[in-house]
Amino acid sequence: METVDDAAVNPGGPAAATAGDGRGTAAPAPRRRTRATASMADVARLAGVSAQTVSRVSNGYPGVTEETRRQVLAAMKELGYRPNSAARALKRGEFRTIGVITFSLSTTGNVRTLEAIANSAAREGYAVTLLPVAVPTQDEVRGAFTRLEELAVDAVIVIMEVHLLDAATVQLPPHVQVVVVDSDAGDRYTVVDTDQHGGTRAAVRHLLDLGHRTVWHLAGPGDSFAAQRRTDAWRAALTEAGRELPPLVRGDWSAESGYRAGLELAVREDCTAVFAANDQMALGLLRALHEHGRRVPEDVSVVGFDDIPEASSFLPPLTTLHQDFAEVGRLCVQAVLRKMRQEGPERGTTLVPARLVLRESTAPPPSGR
Repeated sequence: METVDDAAVNPGGPAAATAGDGRGTAAPAPRRRTRATASMADVARLAGVSAQTVSRVSNGYPGVTEETRRQVLAAMKELGYRPNSAARALKRGEFRTIGVITFSLSTTGNVRTLEAIANSAAREGYAVTLLPVAVPTQDEVRGAFTRLEELAVDAVIVIMEVHLLDAATVQLPPHVQVVVVDSDAGDRYTVVDTDQHGGTRAAVRHLLDLGHRTVWHLAGPGDSFAAQRRTDAWRAALTEAGRELPPLVRGDWSAESGYRAGLELAVREDCTAVFAANDQMALGLLRALHEHGRRVPEDVSVVGFDDIPEASSFLPPLTTLHQDFAEVGRLCVQAVLRKMRQEGPERGTTLVPARLVLRESTAPPPSGR
């Protein structure tokens, strides 16, 4: 691999005298281009590739072998070359950055969805700029979009955890390419979500098929779209099966709230099956049942939702609904890229199935119950 070093072109090196210096003083040693002056052509010469190949590597485009990519990156590092992102954006008409607005980073679903979006965007050669919004109001959302525009993003993915778009409390700017996660606004926007309804019905059917007369529900917070969808599906499944609808018990997604709700449920002998709206609340429920001597699954069966990595290590290992966050993130990024290229629909909802994962926290009810 050829290197670009002016010293190699001048065999005399530092000891060579300049022709016009009568005193015979030594000429200064030529130096490699500095960080400030290194160009794409310099990188190409040092790496032994074409300038087009350097451009493809710096832009994250496919079609470059791993060995060539390493050579180019090594040359960039040696020369201190940094691609001019502003110039590239002007040339292509895009910044290759996706903005993400979210109203909460405290829930497992939002964090894992954000991680999936970032990973999927990176595979497509895009960066992600995150902007959390503390108070989900129209002014805050409008301000978030303004700040993202100042930060130069090509499109925006909004992770909605509360009922905003459904009630038309918040309107998203019409001039921005937007994809929404976790919302019931598919009639106005492009929405990607887990199939909350189908997953919940599978959980309830599983418990009823085991022989339980009914299923209690430990629900999430009332302002959550996902929690509301799971509650509605729980009610519908029991009603269709002709079963009694027990009183709703509500938590706030945390294990602590699951524990508090579990203290109420543990003293009810008629409670033999519980569907918890997420795995964290199911964890708190398991603790409360254990403290009251209610065995799981011999006395009470428990099903969660999310399938967090720790769910298989609960005691007992938790039967739960697996949310494919990686697929949700991938579909969000694909949808927003299609909108940017004007190849996709302006509205509509894509649902990712939730899969029931059977472990050891469910069983037939005690005899006579």
